Amino acid sequence: MSVLKENFLWGGAVAANQCEGAWNVDGKGVSCADLCTGGSRTTSKRITRAVEEGTFYPSHEAIDFYHHYKEDIALFAEMGFKCFRFSIAWTRIFPTGMEEEPNEAGLKFYDDVIEECLKHAIEPLVTISHYEMPFAMTEKYNGWASRECVELFVKYAKVLFKRYKGKVKYWLTFNEINAGTMPMGGYLSLGILNEGTTDFMNQKDIPALRFQGIHHQFVASALAVMAGHEIDPDCQIGCMICHITTYPLTCNPNDILKAQQKDQIMNQFCGDVQVRGEYPHFMKRYFEENQITVNMEPGDAEILKQGCVDFYTFSYYMSNCESADKDKIRTGGNLTGGAQNPYLESSDWGWQIDPKGLRYTLNELYGRYRIPLMVVENGLGAYDKIEEDGKIHDEYRIDYLKKHIEQMKEAVRDGVDLMGYTPWGCIDLVSASTGEMAKRYGFIYVEKYDDGTGDLSRRKKDSFDWYKKVIESNGEEL
Repeated sequence: MSVLKENFLWGGAVAANQCEGAWNVDGKGVSCADLCTGGSRTTSKRITRAVEEGTFYPSHEAIDFYHHYKEDIALFAEMGFKCFRFSIAWTRIFPTGMEEEPNEAGLKFYDDVIEECLKHAIEPLVTISHYEMPFAMTEKYNGWASRECVELFVKYAKVLFKRYKGKVKYWLTFNEINAGTMPMGGYLSLGILNEGTTDFMNQKDIPALRFQGIHHQFVASALAVMAGHEIDPDCQIGCMICHITTYPLTCNPNDILKAQQKDQIMNQFCGDVQVRGEYPHFMKRYFEENQITVNMEPGDAEILKQGCVDFYTFSYYMSNCESADKDKIRTGGNLTGGAQNPYLESSDWGWQIDPKGLRYTLNELYGRYRIPLMVVENGLGAYDKIEEDGKIHDEYRIDYLKKHIEQMKEAVRDGVDLMGYTPWGCIDLVSASTGEMAKRYGFIYVEKYDDGTGDLSRRKKDSFDWYKKVIESNGEEL
């Protein structure tokens, strides 16, 4: 007997702005992601206010999933995917976000993608907004800092629910909604572009605007959940959190409190609102001490309570340590740093690798929320090399994923209700944080490089056949 349930949703995950390309094709508008230049591990991406001649924008072609989706989905089916997590580009449906009627060509593209998935018995798991709001809404409203975005998002979500009713059973409202708790999330997640902001990693920050934007996303998400359930009572709608598991660096009570506070703001805040339907107790003090006032309209509390999600999904790449000692070494991480954990190894990008942290995290989340969980991002960004025989021997990726799946199974033995697992970047794509192609995650190698060159051909890595066996055995053959 397998540890995992019989209908476990094995698959992979991508995002529209990181894989589709075709950035101005068939009526698509300009998104916030389309104005991010290329970057690297050592050089930050830039944010421009218009497309600059001669500047490289990775999302403009990406890996051209827009024209390769049939080929790519066939490869996913060959691996045995039960589920494919992808996002819909808001600007394909409403190019500026403010049109009265949707763009039929954009809807037709996703008709085709969804049909291709269903043809191969792959369940679509669709993220409605994944770091790519229409840039026109940034220009007019400064993104989610303005309440006007709520109505525009709900209109967009309703179009999707109606169009794909009966075909898409699983939806996520916002990708990593808690990214807005961090300065980098101001533009990435919220479309807020403050005067003087050009450096993607070091944006000019106004915390009050970010938290106002998060509140507007909470309301929009809750209204979308309510609308989705009304339009299609059989669908399930979840939240998606960027989970940065946080430990105290030492047993010093100051480190323990520091870690608890980081966990509360980074991980628990957004989950509590979307699952429990109300702001958690600890936010009142945080807002007071950081001079943040969040304006809530009459009825917002009721909307949040009525629009709770059905299931909880999250990304997990690494863990961090927190210390009250400011002199401790800082390390990189998924949108946030932390003190170096001496017991862990690190990836090529300095992300500390902690498989057992996934078991710990799953137990913590299930104990807190008691609703089904799903790991919708997990993976190893690494330098992959094509050998002389034309193959990519990515045993380091297999080792990373194997150890995380082992701990995922341990969590299920612990009693956690786990729905599925969709590793990030099941096919190589553009990195959201750095704009690189060199930071590869996929089971499938795409011939595309950081300077924009490459013929976009696809080839299987060693991890492709390994993951196929994992799925065939429902996680028993690792």
